[in-house]
Amino acid sequence: MNNGKEFELYFKRYYTSLGMYVMRICRDTNEAEDIVQETYSIAWEKFADSKLPEHFRSYLYRVAHNLTIDRLRSNSLENPDITIDNIKDLEPTEEAIDTSERDAKLWIAISKLPQRCREVFLLSKRDGLSNAEIAKELGISIKTVENQITKAFKSLRHALEPAKSKIFFLPFL
Repeated sequence: MNNGKEFELYFKRYYTSLGMYVMRICRDTNEAEDIVQETYSIAWEKFADSKLPEHFRSYLYRVAHNLTIDRLRSNSLENPDITIDNIKDLEPTEEAIDTSERDAKLWIAISKLPQRCREVFLLSKRDGLSNAEIAKELGISIKTVENQITKAFKSLRHALEPAKSKIFFLPFL
């Protein structure tokens, strides 16, 4: 069981990005969280007493993908609106993994914004409200809204320095 520390590092490093990957497929936050937890449970059972494989990250994404497919198939029996046809397009390719990891970094950075700044930013970028609509909803001035959005972008640029050129692609837009 000497893998405990290494496994914990993988858990902390990939939990959010695995969740983002699964969310892109199943579009349900609770379901995605359950699947990621099950993914780590399966991995722990398999590798608790042995060396972690060289490509453990790929293994985690493959397990999460397969569990997601299984859940969607199961749910499609109950909900005919769910189709499996497009799932092949969501294979855990390097591009899909990189996208989920970038999205996870972005969401972690957003979660670290001050509460009011995060609220204004999400109302603007996620919900698509105008500055005037945000100001009215929150009871603040338009100038304050503009300042909070500027502050958010500055903070996100700083937090995501290596991925600076991709910061304007927000996964919820």
